[in-house]
Amino acid sequence: MLHEALARRQGYRHIAGIDEAGRGPLAGPVVAAAVILPAGFYLEGLDDSKKRSPSRRDSLFDEITGSALAIGVGLADHELIDRINILQATLAAMRQAVEKLQTAPDFLLIDGISQIHLNIPQKTIKRGDSLSASIAAASIIAKVTRDRLMSLYDTQYPGYGFAGHKGYGSASHLAAIAELGPSPIHRLSFRGVREHVKGPES
Repeated sequence: MLHEALARRQGYRHIAGIDEAGRGPLAGPVVAAAVILPAGFYLEGLDDSKKRSPSRRDSLFDEITGSALAIGVGLADHELIDRINILQATLAAMRQAVEKLQTAPDFLLIDGISQIHLNIPQKTIKRGDSLSASIAAASIIAKVTRDRLMSLYDTQYPGYGFAGHKGYGSASHLAAIAELGPSPIHRLSFRGVREHVKGPES
């Protein structure tokens, strides 16, 4: 909580950590989360969501949702990603997550190097999900939320294996795209998908 403690010393009280899940996949949305934790909050194992097993992420998700002062989740779907690019879509999802917080934050800690277009003091932190408890909590919320969405999509669009690879470009996923063509939730601008988009003359 070093970064949170530094912000509190500057007089900030509602410090939101922000992270995303799903920038790299070939299908589905990018999901962002914003989390405000109580001062002094500690949860063993809270770290970058990618370092935790799915079952551990689920238990951390429950503990975070039970303890956080506020949680907001934002989503940018595949159509927005294709239209404005993945970076801008990610920032849009992050902004949406902040705006959905029930408690208005007065300071933002953001994983990565890009600030959000909001009139709120903010600090970007490279590898922030390993350096800030609030960002790590947001990482867990975003990852679990997105994984659950992809499991739902697996039932809607069978054959692609979304429940397993969650939309990432695994060999089995690439093979399914080549065989079946892109699904309605694939990112058509991404390499691995765009090669299989049929033109109007097809």
